Amino acid sequence: MELRDVIRRGPMRGFQWAVVVLCICLTIIDGYEILVTSFTLSSLTKEWGLDVGQQGLVASIGTLGMGIGAAFLAPLADRFGRRAHILASLLLIVVGMTLSGLAPSFGIFLVFRFFAGLFLGGIVPSLNVLVSEYASDARRGSVMGIYGMGFPIGSALGGFLSIWLIGNFGWRGPFFFSAIVTALLTVWAFAALPESVGFLVERRPAGALEAYNKIGAKLGLPPDKELPPPTHHDTQKSLFGTLLKGMFTGKMAIRTVYLWLAYATLIAAFYFANSFTARLVTQSTGDNNIGIVAQALVSVGGIIGGLLFAVLATRLNTRIVTMILVGFGTIAYFAFAQFFSVTSIVLVLAVAIGIAANGGVLAYYAISPPIYPTQIRAGAVGLMMGFGRVVAFLAPNIAAFLLARGFTAPNVYQVYGVVLAVSALAVWLLHRTYSGDDSLDAMQIEALEMEKLDAGR
Repeated sequence: MELRDVIRRGPMRGFQWAVVVLCICLTIIDGYEILVTSFTLSSLTKEWGLDVGQQGLVASIGTLGMGIGAAFLAPLADRFGRRAHILASLLLIVVGMTLSGLAPSFGIFLVFRFFAGLFLGGIVPSLNVLVSEYASDARRGSVMGIYGMGFPIGSALGGFLSIWLIGNFGWRGPFFFSAIVTALLTVWAFAALPESVGFLVERRPAGALEAYNKIGAKLGLPPDKELPPPTHHDTQKSLFGTLLKGMFTGKMAIRTVYLWLAYATLIAAFYFANSFTARLVTQSTGDNNIGIVAQALVSVGGIIGGLLFAVLATRLNTRIVTMILVGFGTIAYFAFAQFFSVTSIVLVLAVAIGIAANGGVLAYYAISPPIYPTQIRAGAVGLMMGFGRVVAFLAPNIAAFLLARGFTAPNVYQVYGVVLAVSALAVWLLHRTYSGDDSLDAMQIEALEMEKLDAGR
């Protein structure tokens, strides 16, 4: 039986869970690094005397880098492999975070933070795809929900840890800490991270058969004398040409449009909440630590959202679960706005914000890989994230613009509550494209094609 078929149809084995655990650890530090500027924004403002516009730029420049990295660097994983792409990205993240911590001025900090963002954005699609491909069909939704909790765990731990790091080492401490931890994880990933089986079969790089059999041995399978035949035979040589053709042909085009709209609006609300909650709550309460705690509780909500997604995904279609989480966000954002001046209630509602916004992000990470076939999967997910994060780059800046024009903090949360309602509508429209003859996702279609190949042998 083909190795991919064993992974899809069989129970989750220890090796598969080991891949998931390693990727969770990578996403924990990634979640911390993505939001580290939100934890240090107040300290950076004091250090360099930043105005509101500059604060918005600090909060969003990494997001812009992540958008560009996801769009233009993530597709390289489909050409050179998920493993090589992840390892290279990790090394460059270490460089970027170290340089960010060493930045002597506001302008240079923006350059280094943008550089780090490029590879933070580039690595996430490869991690998502690798976990999705090593999960069984029966457990994919739950596995992706568990995996996705790494981001809010990293954000939550980072928020509480940043209080101590900033108190003892200033704003530079959190950046140096993340560089050290990422360097250690890079060593672990080099030793333990496998290549995507789909990539080995479809792309057939040098040493593919040896790597294929090594993975098979860890799953208890005997070695094969040759790789199974690929399920796709795209003769187009252009990396981006193949990618765009696969994403915008036939039914896939409308699914891509709905997915991009759904993800972009969700991630805009996510980055607003995760970039401005600490500062706005600090301004409201006059206590920087309460602001950081509120920000960390948003991340705690993301952990709860991940658990909810993992549980509900065993009973409902993952796209329906995503719609429920995101729809809940509209209610949570409006409630947060209504009680913004009541500190005790705000801290509770910060968890609800996180369930929707942070939990919604991991939900989109779960539903996006199966939409696309193996040969374009990382690139397609990367372009989705790239588009979303370019939109998200605008979110803190729009918030800063609205606040400068007289909007109150509750008003801005209401605006992004409406944005979440658009996201819920878009994912519902995406789900409706899967009906009748279109009900199978790309992974299920590939499984059927493999069955035909096996039958023809």
